[in-house]
Formats: sequence, structure tokens, C-alpha cells
Amino acid sequence: MDIQQASALTSSAVTAAIPLMFAGAGELVTEKSGVLNLGVEGMMLMGAVTGYPVTAITGNPWLGVVAAIGAGLAMSMLFAFLTLTMLANQVATGLSLTIFGIGLSAYVGKPYTSAAVRATIDTWTIPGLSKIPVLGPAFFSLTPLDYLAFLMFAVIWWFLYRTRAGL
Repeated sequence: MDIQQASALTSSAVTAAIPLMFAGAGELVTEKSGVLNLGVEGMMLMGAVTGYPVTAITGNPWLGVVAAIGAGLAMSMLFAFLTLTMLANQVATGLSLTIFGIGLSAYVGKPYTSAAVRATIDTWTIPGLSKIPVLGPAFFSLTPLDYLAFLMFAVIWWFLYRTRAGL
């Protein structure tokens, strides 16, 4: 494996991990509060199946991000209502929301399986650091949302281990 292949592989791995970082950070806070949410995958799928068509139709990727956040928020509120207000079993509710999200996203997203989205979010490169072999392109040439994911981990770590509410 040469340096270009290693750089491309590292960049792809970091890019693929960003959505999981957002979901994992939210699940970490949820777990710390004592709630077991197994419906994260369904919430992610509903966000994706909402954000992609909105971006394809409007041509605005930021509007797609807002729509995806809204869909994930709606699924989270449904989970919270069922488990906290209605006192439903957290495991059963989470698994059912995952299955529901998989099925509904497949059904709703069917018309958009061949839709091309040309709108992208521009990357922010950090001068100097983005030229580091292998790690530079992976960690220092990302979109603002990617940098937000890393920042979220720092903020959540600080909140959980350095504040009274987190402890």
C-alpha cells in the first residue's frame, strides 16, 4: 500500500465515522442519564431519508441538514414520549423504532434511489496541517459538520467529567 492509498483509506474511514460519532455522542449522554435507547439506527435512517430528498429538491445541503436534524428530533421525541411518559419498555421501544425506521426509510426513500445530488458542503482545510501525510487530509480537510463532531466530543467529555450535572 502506497502513501496515496493509505491517505485515501484513512480519509474514507474518518468520513464514514462522522455520522456514527454524532449518534454515539447522543447515545452516550442518553445512557449516562439512565435511558437505554436502542432506536438510534432508526433515527439516523429517518434523518438520512429526510435530509437527502430535501437536499435533492432544494439544492441546499444546509437545508437538508436541518431537515435531517428535525426528523431525528421527531423520532427522539417519539421515543421519549413512549418510554418516559407512557412508561413503555425501553428495549422494546428502541428496537421497534429501529425496525420502524428501517422500513419507513426504505419505503419513503424508494423514489430517491437514483436521484443525484450535486450540492455539497465545502470542506475547510487547515493550512499546513492538511499537508501532513496520511493524517492531514483525514483530519484537517473536513466539512464544518465534521469539525463539529470532534468539538462535540470535547464538549461532552467536559460536561460529563467536569460539571456537577454531568457527574
